[in-house]
Amino acid sequence: MKRDEFLTTEKETEMEKPLRPEISDTPLKGVRSNIVQSIRAFRVSDLQETATALGHHFLYANLATAQSKQDVLDMIAAQFTFPQHFGKNFDALYDCMTDPLHKSGPQPGFIVVLEHIPANGKFDKEAREQLLDIFRDTADFWADRKVPFRCFYSFR
Repeated sequence: MKRDEFLTTEKETEMEKPLRPEISDTPLKGVRSNIVQSIRAFRVSDLQETATALGHHFLYANLATAQSKQDVLDMIAAQFTFPQHFGKNFDALYDCMTDPLHKSGPQPGFIVVLEHIPANGKFDKEAREQLLDIFRDTADFWADRKVPFRCFYSFR
C-alpha cells in the first residue's frame, strides 16, 4: 500500500469514530436518561468516568458525617460549590440545580451522586423522601429541556 493511501484510510477511520461514546457503550446502558435511583450496581468511579466520557457534569456529595437536614444541605452546597447566597433549604436546592444552570447556556447532561444519605432520627424517612423529591423534580426539569439528568444515591 502506498503511503498516501495508508494516510487516507487512517484519516477516514479516525473520522468515523464518534468523539463521545454512545450511552450503550457505558455502564449507564439501560438506565433512563432522567432518573433518580439507588446506586446499588454502580461504583462512583465508574459513574465519574462515564460522566467525563459523555461530557456531562459530575456532581458528588459524600454525606457520611451529616446528621440533620441542615448538615445535608450545607454539605451538598459545599461539595457542589453552590454560590454563597444559597438559601440552605429544599426550595433553594432545587433552584440552584435548575434555573442558574439553565440560564448559563446549553447543558450537556448531569450525573449526580448523593452518597451516604443519613438515616436517623434527625434526618428521618420523610426528610430523605423530600430530598430525593427535589432531585426527582430536578430530573423532570431537565427532561423537559431534553438534557440527561441521572441521580444515584445511597443511604448510610
